[in-house]
Amino acid sequence: MKSFLPGSTIGILGGGQLGRMLAIAAKPMGYKILTLDPAENSPCGQVADWQIVAKFSDLTAALQFAKKCDVATIEFENVDAKAVELIEKQGILVRPSSAVLHVTQNRLRQKEFLRGIGIGTANFRKIGKGSKIESSGGAKKADFKYPAILKTSSLGYDGKGQWICKNEGEVKKIVLKNPGMEFILEEKVNFAREISIVGARGADGEFVTYPVGENVHKNGILDTTVVPAGIDLKVATEAEKIIKKIALKFDYVGVLCIEMFLLNDGKLLVNEIAPRTHNSGHYSIDACEFSQFEQQVRAVCGLKLEEPDLQSTCCMVNILGDGSGNVLKGSEKLLQEKNVFLHLYGKTDARKARKMGHFTVLAKTPKAAFEKANKIRKYLKWAKK
Repeated sequence: MKSFLPGSTIGILGGGQLGRMLAIAAKPMGYKILTLDPAENSPCGQVADWQIVAKFSDLTAALQFAKKCDVATIEFENVDAKAVELIEKQGILVRPSSAVLHVTQNRLRQKEFLRGIGIGTANFRKIGKGSKIESSGGAKKADFKYPAILKTSSLGYDGKGQWICKNEGEVKKIVLKNPGMEFILEEKVNFAREISIVGARGADGEFVTYPVGENVHKNGILDTTVVPAGIDLKVATEAEKIIKKIALKFDYVGVLCIEMFLLNDGKLLVNEIAPRTHNSGHYSIDACEFSQFEQQVRAVCGLKLEEPDLQSTCCMVNILGDGSGNVLKGSEKLLQEKNVFLHLYGKTDARKARKMGHFTVLAKTPKAAFEKANKIRKYLKWAKK
C-alpha cells in the first residue's frame, strides 16, 4: 500500500466549504493543497497553496491538476467523471475512484446498486422516454403509492431538482417540461427519524465509524444534526453494518456518509450515499478527537486511521444566507457563549439558502445541546451593513 507522507500535495476537486475544511485539517499535518474550482477566491482556494480556476469539465485543466498533485480526492461528487478518469490515467490515485463516482453521481444507479447488494431503499421507479413511468426497484405500477418525490437523476442537491407529486399526471407534466432530463420517482417515506452515519475506509481495508447523528431538514437542506442520535444500540449497529457493506462493495477509500430513514418499525432505508465528507459530520471538528476531515486526509494518503472518540454530545446548526444582506450580525454574542464553536466559510454572497457556515454546541446531553443551539441561533441575522 502506497503512502503519501507530509510534504506531498493533495489535490482537491472542488473548492467549496468541504474542501476548505479538508485543507485546514491537512495543512498542520504538513501537506500542500491544490484545488480546482470554477470560482475565483473559492472557500478552499482561500486556504490552499494553489487554485486552478477552471470548469470541472476542462480536460486541459484536469491535466494541469494531475501534474501538480501527488494524490487526489473530491469535496463535491458532481465533478466531471471524464476529467476524473483522465486524472487517473495520468497515474494519480483519486480517492474515491471514478468508478465510485459513476454510481453515486446518479440517483437511479445509486438505488439500483443498493438494491443489488441487499440494502433497503424507498420504492422507486425510473422515468423512460416520453415520460413513460417504468417499473423498477421492486415497485410495480399497481404497488407504487403517492405522494412521491420526483428527482433529477443527477446534479440535484440540497433540495434542488426535486418535486413532490400527488399523482402520475403531475409527474408527467414536470417531465415534459424538461425534455432529455433523466428522473427517478421515489415513494415519500413516512419515517420516524432521519439519521446519518459517517465512516472512513483506508486503502488497507481498515474501517472506522463516527457516532450516528440525528438530522432535521428544512426545505430539503440540512438544518441541525444532534449527536448521538436518539436511537437504540440495535439500530446504531445496523447503520454501521450498512455503511461497511457499501464501502466494501465499492472497494472504497476515503470518508463517506450514508443518509437513512428510520421507520416506525425500526427498519432502516438508505436515502443517499455521499462519497465524501458530509455536512452532518461537521460536529466532529469540535466534538471528536479526530474530525472527519483529518480522517479523510489519513485515508486518502494511506495513513493509519484513528478512532473518532466522541468527546461530548453536541448539536450542529447550519447557517444559511437569506438574501437580505451579506453581513452576519450577532456572531460576537454567539461566541461569548460557553462551548459554542463558530465556523464561517469565506463566502461573500449570502444568497438565499446558501450554506455560509455552521456552529456547534457542546453540552451534557443531546437535548440540552439542541435546545441551546436553537436558542442562540436567534442571535444571528443577515444585514446589508
